[in-house]
Amino acid sequence: MKRNWKKYTFEFFSIFIAVISAFALNNWNDNRRDALSENKILTEISNGLEKDLQDIMDNTGGHEAGIAACNFFRNLFNGTSTKTDSIAFHYFHLTRDYITIQNIAGYETLKSKGLELIRNDSLRLRIISLYEYDYNTLRKFEEEYAEMQFHVSYFKEINSALTPHFQLDSNGTIIGLNFPLNIPSDIRNQLLIYIWKIQTNRSFLLYYYKEIEGKVNEVRAAIEKEINA
Repeated sequence: MKRNWKKYTFEFFSIFIAVISAFALNNWNDNRRDALSENKILTEISNGLEKDLQDIMDNTGGHEAGIAACNFFRNLFNGTSTKTDSIAFHYFHLTRDYITIQNIAGYETLKSKGLELIRNDSLRLRIISLYEYDYNTLRKFEEEYAEMQFHVSYFKEINSALTPHFQLDSNGTIIGLNFPLNIPSDIRNQLLIYIWKIQTNRSFLLYYYKEIEGKVNEVRAAIEKEINA
């Protein structure tokens, strides 16, 4: 009987150890699989953010050109300049709008697998904040906020005031202006206010783009640190 007790005890502990070992191995495999998935998704997010930086750079350059156009036409309306060799370039950029192209595939994959897949709480919150708040706010400014839809808000009246004074070549391309600009003072003042509003809003957008660029670079650096940890 004593021998059977020892036998059963040994078998019990053998089974217990086997079960615990299998559970531990399964848990290790799950953790390893999650870690691989996390690194893969973080890499995808980082690559998407790199492309977003290019879009930020392109739109920033566009708004800077828009501000240069504001200065150009302000000088014309104020009579402080009659240089019009670059008028077509500035007229093109004066009321041009931009859209934001955000590469969200990596973030959408993360959401589908569960945000908790990213174990680093701080990194997870920064990624969520960037995509859910910062990017959405930027998109609303660029594409929805009425005052920042420059073409719809200002082009028609600016074009109406300038069209009688344009010089066109045989292809219909703007090559200059006929001076003096006989624009009534009330319309001139309205045009100057439009230019002020365009420049002010573009300057705000440039500030916001700078903020977004900094956050994108910070998130990418944090992702790289997490992957290499």
